[in-house]
Amino acid sequence: MASAAILQYPVTLPTTQTAVIASETGDFEISSNVPLPSLQPDEILIKTAADAFLVSTVQELWLPLDQAMCTRLVAYLLGDRVCGSASGMNKLKPLGGAFAEHVVLPGSLTLKIPDSLPMEDAAALGTAVASAAMALFWSLGIDPALFGTGGDNKTGDEAPKALVYGGSTCTGTMVIQLLRLCGFHVLTTCSPRNFKLAKSFGAHETFDYKSSGCAADIRAHCDNALEYAVDCVAEDSTMKFCYAAIGRAGGKYTALNPFNDTLATRKVIQPDWILATRPRATPRPSRARARGRARAASA
Repeated sequence: MASAAILQYPVTLPTTQTAVIASETGDFEISSNVPLPSLQPDEILIKTAADAFLVSTVQELWLPLDQAMCTRLVAYLLGDRVCGSASGMNKLKPLGGAFAEHVVLPGSLTLKIPDSLPMEDAAALGTAVASAAMALFWSLGIDPALFGTGGDNKTGDEAPKALVYGGSTCTGTMVIQLLRLCGFHVLTTCSPRNFKLAKSFGAHETFDYKSSGCAADIRAHCDNALEYAVDCVAEDSTMKFCYAAIGRAGGKYTALNPFNDTLATRKVIQPDWILATRPRATPRPSRARARGRARAASA
């Protein structure tokens, strides 16, 4: 259900709700007797107003959400209209999945939205904003102080260059915009039918990812000096593509999903991946396990 109106929470929250859960057999089922999840510090409980789905290998869900209720927070008030992101299901918190009437979100990755922005439009912001910002300013290490400078007076040749693989995706368009605001010269891949879309969000050059020699064309276009690549599709083939496009001196590659370590074939490239449904407070063990599974799957 989608709604842009501010709904008033009852004084007393329900003790149970309707949600999609995994049964003991591993199948999905709709249950109307699911307890409301408990809250931890820096978490808020919201009432879902509209959903947007991201189909990927990790099955994430983007949520524009209504009615924030806070615990140990002062940034949000009851009735705030917010958007954020949540995992569809989390085996470590079985009552905290996104497919429910009420959802728990990390407060530090939740955004207030203005009354003028429809809930349906806000749906695309939660994961896209968090993923783009985390990829650029945390993983790639781009200086946040560059944000809003637009590169000042740098010319096209002087501006640092970055590749966005999948520039017509929701997160891809957000990455392009943030890179432009930081003064980067942005190259992106997408289908020819989406060239105009990608350029409308700020891409300087667009390349057809299906054309033969596309990675080599990008590398040549950047005079063999491309340093940054953000992979918004994050498949084996796209990682190989980005590695081929990055210049001779190497650089940094960031994917929006765990990647296969066996494909990190160039030592001069620093690979990383991010998952932006919550801050990177406990990433290292999870990342190691995920990469171990990737190596095992490729063996």
